[in-house]
Amino acid sequence: MPSVNEQDHLWIAVGDIHDEPGLFARIPELAQADGIIVTGDLTITGGVKQAEMVMDVLRAHNPRTWAQIGNMDRPEVDEWLSGLGCNLHTQVHELTPDTAIFGIGASTFTPFGTPSEFPESTFAGWLENSWQKARKYPHTVLVSHNPPKDSACDVIPGNIHVGSTAVREFLEEAQPDVCLCGHIHEARAVDRVGRTIVVNPGALAQGGYVLLRSSGGKLSVELRVLENCD
Repeated sequence: MPSVNEQDHLWIAVGDIHDEPGLFARIPELAQADGIIVTGDLTITGGVKQAEMVMDVLRAHNPRTWAQIGNMDRPEVDEWLSGLGCNLHTQVHELTPDTAIFGIGASTFTPFGTPSEFPESTFAGWLENSWQKARKYPHTVLVSHNPPKDSACDVIPGNIHVGSTAVREFLEEAQPDVCLCGHIHEARAVDRVGRTIVVNPGALAQGGYVLLRSSGGKLSVELRVLENCD
């Protein structure tokens, strides 16, 4: 049966902006994008004022911008994004008539005591609740600030995996088409968990971004890196 939505679409996904959105304007595909997706960490322990500065830059390029808190954003940013109608965290939105996007922001506990950290059990509950709505669509995109554990997208120096077990278990069971993640700057990579494509673009300041495409009802991702960002 053919897709109910055969039109081609393109979205640009970035993460870990940390108060530095300047490089965003250098992304060459901006003019063709249907929208922007932010996986988390708009700020560095910032609140609404700092988040608004970042979002203003992104929305000047494309008003159809979805975002969510990362562990570095204060909890008040979550409510503010909901007020704008663009929050991904624990929300389900329609990318196309046959594709849902849903998000889980914040992170599991870190050694740094950042503003938005929660236990694995909380993430498992958020994921299950969101999935009950998202699964009604033929295709799904999970935006998780936390990468899944034991993947190429969650490795820190020393070959230590620090991702979320709840996200990993969810992907293994639910198998959404795509998982866009972030959080671990040095783990810029593309991987798979079953049939789910997992991609972490790393920090925007290091030039990483993702092209998410829908063509003929099928989703694909491409990891890109801007030149001369180091």
